[in-house]
Amino acid sequence: MAFSRLITSYTLAKDLLLRGTDNLVNCGDTMGYNRASQSLQARYSSENMLKIEPVAAFSDNYIWLLHDATGAWVVDPGDAAVVIEALETLSRPLLGILITHHHFDHTGGVEELIARYQPRVAGPANHAIKGIQTTLGKGDSVDVLGVRFDVLEVPGHTLDHIAYYAPDHQPEPLLFCGDTLFAGGCGRIFEGTATMMFASLQQLARLPANTRIYCAHEYTLANLDFAAAVEPEAQAIRQRIDRDRTRRAQGLPTVPSQLAEELQTNPFLRCDQPGVEAAAVSHARQALPDAEAVFAKIREWKNHF
Repeated sequence: MAFSRLITSYTLAKDLLLRGTDNLVNCGDTMGYNRASQSLQARYSSENMLKIEPVAAFSDNYIWLLHDATGAWVVDPGDAAVVIEALETLSRPLLGILITHHHFDHTGGVEELIARYQPRVAGPANHAIKGIQTTLGKGDSVDVLGVRFDVLEVPGHTLDHIAYYAPDHQPEPLLFCGDTLFAGGCGRIFEGTATMMFASLQQLARLPANTRIYCAHEYTLANLDFAAAVEPEAQAIRQRIDRDRTRRAQGLPTVPSQLAEELQTNPFLRCDQPGVEAAAVSHARQALPDAEAVFAKIREWKNHF
């Protein structure tokens, strides 16, 4: 059913239900009134609940679409066509766009979406990204459909990279982290340094363990193959590989993931663990002084894996 028809039907049903509850009150049926009111409230809450959908783009990108009954926002729309198709399917207007960094596969659809929908556009302070109206950095926040997202600066993959973190969302916090933290891995270091990337990942690792992580690529199985090479005896990694292979065979995304699982299976968040350190030292053929050096070595290793 088209969303406009759904809203019209819902409005009519709500009006009829309200008139019905008035009649119930007038005839003294308090229990019936309460049941009807609870039913209406449940339906209204469901309609206005924040929903998050992955929109597949290119060969392995995910554009995240957040929506409720009032409209939608998207994160990193590299391709306008797939976003427009999703919005038309949902019959939602595009109210806003969040950008994490300047790479074209995250920004390529922004101008076309602006021309079509005139959304609010927020992102990092980088003049190379066309269309940004609100520049964001550490300490800023942005409201998306009633949910507050705090801005985290996470340089490394690029110098301008930011992430969006909703600490108060229930039942779990949300993190949109672009190409910084992946399911089972992390982004390549193109503009920053290993020191920057390590600090950014450590910042994310300190978030609550139940944080739901929305990264921007379907790299999970390749990342987990590397994780298994680093920690070949880790049963948690093997179990995750089996589960996510099944998901992909069914045509399902492997993301979002949860931070607790990343802390157990993602080598780039486990650089202080003896098994990861031993693997990095073996690969480097020399001692490594600290967790940051371990990270730098396994990131280099992954580049050629």
